[in-house]
Amino acid sequence: MFETISHFTFPTEIFFGVNALKGLPGHLDTLGMKTPLVVTDRGLRESGICAALESLLVKAGLSYTVFGDVGANPCDGDVASALEAFRSGGCDCVVGLGGGSPLDVAKVVSVLAVNHGDLLEYAIHTGGHVTIRGPLPPVVAIPTTSGTGSEVGRCSVITSKTLGRKYMVCNPLMMPSIALLDPSLTVGLPPALTAYTGIDALTHNIEALTVKEFHPMCDAIAEKAIEFVARYLERAARNPDDLEARGHMMMAALMGAVAFQKDLGTAHSLAHALSSVCGMQHGLANALCLVPVMRFNVTASAKEYAVVARCFGISTFGMTDLEAAQTAISAVEDLMSCIGIPGSLAAAGVAESDLTLLSDKAFEDSCHLTNPRPCTRDDLLMLLRQAYETTSG
Repeated sequence: MFETISHFTFPTEIFFGVNALKGLPGHLDTLGMKTPLVVTDRGLRESGICAALESLLVKAGLSYTVFGDVGANPCDGDVASALEAFRSGGCDCVVGLGGGSPLDVAKVVSVLAVNHGDLLEYAIHTGGHVTIRGPLPPVVAIPTTSGTGSEVGRCSVITSKTLGRKYMVCNPLMMPSIALLDPSLTVGLPPALTAYTGIDALTHNIEALTVKEFHPMCDAIAEKAIEFVARYLERAARNPDDLEARGHMMMAALMGAVAFQKDLGTAHSLAHALSSVCGMQHGLANALCLVPVMRFNVTASAKEYAVVARCFGISTFGMTDLEAAQTAISAVEDLMSCIGIPGSLAAAGVAESDLTLLSDKAFEDSCHLTNPRPCTRDDLLMLLRQAYETTSG
């Protein structure tokens, strides 16, 4: 399935299908780019995927530089090192290869290539994101996971060692020029990482759907993406070679990044804190926080969660919205259980002594400000305690 390359613009130019990667040299030529910086992580740097990409560039006669040291939760040091590689290599564009971390670094390298100063100066919480000026060097994004949707997003999430937490840099100029979505690149993804990134995509779409902002286009996209996750994530986790499932999960991730133009919610504030304080993989952090947050929001978001229930194939005929919402929460719990998500923060190795610090960092994060139910610092600590004890029952 997906042998034919689909091409559409939204507004990033997207090429989707098996072997989409092979089109990279032609796309760089169309952009007029000759000297790419390839940004990837340590695992992919040594993988057959990166070797295949480099082979394509060599055959096309392109000079390139590889920066392969992006961490699982990229920090400002990763960005500085990648920027130095861009400059020393005389690069004119950036190719991001990997999950959300390399893609996020690729986008901010493009920002700093023409906007001087420290990246923190361009963070949303300082208001500096509006000062970003273009044109930026083009970014070609090639995802190898199905979670963040960073390949079509206008934001990057970076961990500041100075602040001790994550911050966001967002600007429409940061959207990649081209995204190459090749489902075959995700076939080797381990079941656990398939599960974590898949729930990341689900969280993006559910939180976007519940943000109290009028945006019916994003709502419709989020609904379809939730349907894809409900139908295909377990298949992808259980059968790594299932290209139909892998391809639909890639689309669910991409659609989530489009949908959360509306913004996100409290699960993401908690997850950002867990990643910066505990080093937890972002998708796993979202997975462990999503159900407690859904329970917290259930009254405020009953209508939207009823839609989620229907996306999971549940007949809600004769139910109130609140009753249907409760079935949606159960369906999300069941999916997580089926794909091996740990049952609690404690089971994932988080220390109970860290919960207060985590709640402080989560409160500093802006995502909870658009949660459908307002959150205090004490609310965030309560949700962390619930996630620490159990995510079921």
